[in-house]
Amino acid sequence: MQQLKGKVAVVTGASRGAGRGIALVLGEEGATVYVTARSIRGASTRPDLPGTTIDDTAEQVTGRGGAGIPVRCDHTAEAEIEALFERVKQEHGHLDILVNNAWGGYEDYDEAFDAPFWELPLSRWNKMLTAGVWSTMATTYFAAPLMLPQGQGFVVNTLWDWEPYSGGSLFYYTAKKAIRYMTIGMAYELRAHNIAVVGLIPGWIRTESVMAHNTPPPEEWCWTESVEYPGRAVVALATDPDRMEKTGRILQTRALGPEYGFTDVDGKQPLLG
Repeated sequence: MQQLKGKVAVVTGASRGAGRGIALVLGEEGATVYVTARSIRGASTRPDLPGTTIDDTAEQVTGRGGAGIPVRCDHTAEAEIEALFERVKQEHGHLDILVNNAWGGYEDYDEAFDAPFWELPLSRWNKMLTAGVWSTMATTYFAAPLMLPQGQGFVVNTLWDWEPYSGGSLFYYTAKKAIRYMTIGMAYELRAHNIAVVGLIPGWIRTESVMAHNTPPPEEWCWTESVEYPGRAVVALATDPDRMEKTGRILQTRALGPEYGFTDVDGKQPLLG
């Protein structure tokens, strides 16, 4: 039985990685999924990773029993975001699930990821701020009006969190912290409308890029998760009749698996790190 038959979802940054995995699992459960990103066939942002475009993801969503709709959208461009949700409104009249997964700042990353902030170009910060923080707010800004009239909805912001700070990319963690606070604020303001907002923290994901360029050794696979594991977490939360109890919370995929009883594609639970 498909648990999300008749539901409409938008998943941003879904040409590859966790976004793709989430879109696929939503489709498997019967949802109509608008798959958004900048990569389209013939104009991929990562030509070194063939088959990772919104067209490929949408076809796989449909192949799994859902309805995949590819929409090229640069989530740093206000007009393109607005046009995306106007299309959703015209074609379906409402929105049930939004997954904010779009991110930027890794393009042409030549410096060490954990270099001191003063050694990094400010353009790195600007990209993470606009393609991560700004895009999450702007996308939800245009999505919320499609949820408000029906008095229900579900928003997921994928992020990463690490406390206390012990080094690493200050740009990266600051942007992710901003999304965490944004999640809490969105949940507070949307609670009265029965719209749940959560932050979702995946573990080390075996993305296409990781597998192509930095494959973890077999002995470390128990600490990693497939791109679909976060999708199973999203479905578990989206179908939980008591999900409003979790609104405003920051949740780890690896904690949700045991709680809801779902596993990764290999039938196992990734180890908690």
